Amino acid sequence: MPLEVELHGSRCLAPQGVVIGLLNNMPDPALAATEQQFAALLRAAAGSRTVRLRLSSLPELPRGPTARGRIDSVYWPLDELLSEPPDALIVTGTEPYTATLEEEPYWERLVRLIAWAETHTASSIWSCLAAHAVAHALYGVRRRRLAEKRFGVFEHRITAALPLLQGVRGPLLTPHSRWNELPLAELERAGFDVLSASEEAGADLFVRTGRSLFVCFQGHPEYESSTLLKEYRRDVGRFLRGEHAHWPTVPRGYFPPQSLDALAAFKARVGSTRDPGLLEEFPTAELTAQVRADWRPAAVRIYRNWLAFVAVAKERTPRKHLVPL
Repeated sequence: MPLEVELHGSRCLAPQGVVIGLLNNMPDPALAATEQQFAALLRAAAGSRTVRLRLSSLPELPRGPTARGRIDSVYWPLDELLSEPPDALIVTGTEPYTATLEEEPYWERLVRLIAWAETHTASSIWSCLAAHAVAHALYGVRRRRLAEKRFGVFEHRITAALPLLQGVRGPLLTPHSRWNELPLAELERAGFDVLSASEEAGADLFVRTGRSLFVCFQGHPEYESSTLLKEYRRDVGRFLRGEHAHWPTVPRGYFPPQSLDALAAFKARVGSTRDPGLLEEFPTAELTAQVRADWRPAAVRIYRNWLAFVAVAKERTPRKHLVPL
């Protein structure tokens, strides 16, 4: 199989192919789904190339007993992952716990990880909040709070023709789900190459070329067809439980017209009632059959180009054991 997930304790002494470390920092309810999303995308992008995936996570993140049990049994402790360094890293975001990144319990370790990736990997991918951390830690570019959630599938123009986008045609579709953004002009002033952007969604994909290639996504090309649907349903549940004051924003550019009709009908049935039991009537199965991952072909191509870059860099730089973070 081109993609193999190397569980902690079952690693190869001389791994063949490209070794990717995935730092899955998503909250407990999304932990397994995020593993599956990135594994599926890497499997599709790998083609005949052998890719070995090693799972890890920032240890400072709060975890419940179920997630902690899975992490302890199959994930690599972060220091151990970095002491036998992968060829490249993928670092996910997580839900913010504090008003600023510097207040997050994992911030100091994440800053050290960014510096480590610069000198110990061929390349790294930073997703959503992790991309915000890179811009903040390296150049002081601070994210800003949006008036409403940036939620849906957005079209982006391709603004630079770098090898990472070889074979990708615009407009580039990418799902977004975030409450914060990095100002496009500030990213460009800091020296990032912005590869895709739009007036509505801002910067989408941007890179920094140095000793290591940093690839940053404000969006989520790894999402599966139903991921935004599940997130919207989760937000509806939060509204029904009184955790959110307002009915959640419907993801833009995602649902076909018949799905929007079904959602409007469900909202009308709910009315002003705050009854969590109504979530059972949410038309999940009907909507799941209607949504499509139109962004998937471009996402696979971008990740295939990235894996090819990492493979060439690995051939040029022999692997070696390094000091952990």
